[in-house]
Amino acid sequence: MADDKKVDEATGTETVGHEWDGIEELNTPLPRWWLITFCATIVWAVAYVILFPAWPMITRASAGVLGWSSRGELEQQLTAEQARRAPILKAIAATPIEQLPNNPELMQAAVEGGRAAFRVNCVQCHGSGAAGGKGYPNLNDDDWLWGGGLQTIEYTITHGVRNPDHPQTRMSQMPAFGRDGILNDAQIGDLVAYVRTISRQRRADAAATRGAALFAQNCAACHGPDGKGGRQFGAPNLTDAIWLYGGDEETIRQTITNARYGVMPRWGGKLDPVTIKMLTAYVHSLGGGEDEKAQTAAK
Repeated sequence: MADDKKVDEATGTETVGHEWDGIEELNTPLPRWWLITFCATIVWAVAYVILFPAWPMITRASAGVLGWSSRGELEQQLTAEQARRAPILKAIAATPIEQLPNNPELMQAAVEGGRAAFRVNCVQCHGSGAAGGKGYPNLNDDDWLWGGGLQTIEYTITHGVRNPDHPQTRMSQMPAFGRDGILNDAQIGDLVAYVRTISRQRRADAAATRGAALFAQNCAACHGPDGKGGRQFGAPNLTDAIWLYGGDEETIRQTITNARYGVMPRWGGKLDPVTIKMLTAYVHSLGGGEDEKAQTAAK
C-alpha cells in the first residue's frame, strides 16, 4: 500500500494515496449542492435552537426567543374554538331540553356536540356505537328502564343510577332471592321456567305454572302482573326478549339468586349542564327516543 497521491488517468481525479491490491480510491469532492444543503441545515438547526424550545432542563425545556410551545398553541386553538361555538352553546343552554326539537338547527348542533361528548365519556361502557354489552344497556333501541323522553334521559345522565352518596340518583334494588334465603333452589327453578315462558323461550308446563304463582307473590310489584316491567321502579320488561345480562336459563337463575346492581356515574358532578343537554339530545336521537306523551303512556 502506497501513501503517495497521484492523478487517475481515466478520470483526471486525484487519488487519496492508498492502494489495496491494485485498487485505488479517488478523492472525488462532494457536489457543491450537497455542501450548500449541509451548511443550510446547520444554520437552520442553530436558528431553531435559538427560536424554539430545544434544550432539556430540570423542569422544562429552554423556552426559546419566540416563547412558543405546543401546549400554548393548543390552548389558543381551544380558545378560538370556544369563541366560535359560544353563540350556539349559549342558545342551547337557554333552550329547555323538551323544546330543542322545535328548532331543528339547534337540535342538530346539540346532537353533534353530544356525539363528541359521548365518544369521550360513554363509549367505555356503552360502546362506540352505543349498542352496549353484557351489563350495559343498548341505547339504540326503545327498551328503557326509566324512560326515553328528553327530560327523563337528562335526569338519568345528570344524577346517574344507584349512586348511594347522591340522594337524587335513580335507585332500584332487586332482592337476592337465593342468596338471602327468600326462595329455595326449587322455587327459583320454577321462577326461571316462568320467566322463560313469558319471554317465549319455553312452553308452559307445571314448573312455569308454579313459577307464575311465585312471580305474583314476589316479583309482580315491580315487574308488573304481566312481567312487562315498571319504569317507576326501573324494573325491566321480561317479555320482550331484550336482556341486559342474558336470557338463558343459567343467567336468569344467577340473576334471581344474587340480583344485579349495575351502576352509572352521576355526570352532573363532572360535566357542565350544556354538555349534559347535548348528550341527552344525542342519546335521544339514536333511534329509541320517546316524546314525553309516549313515555307517560308507557309507565
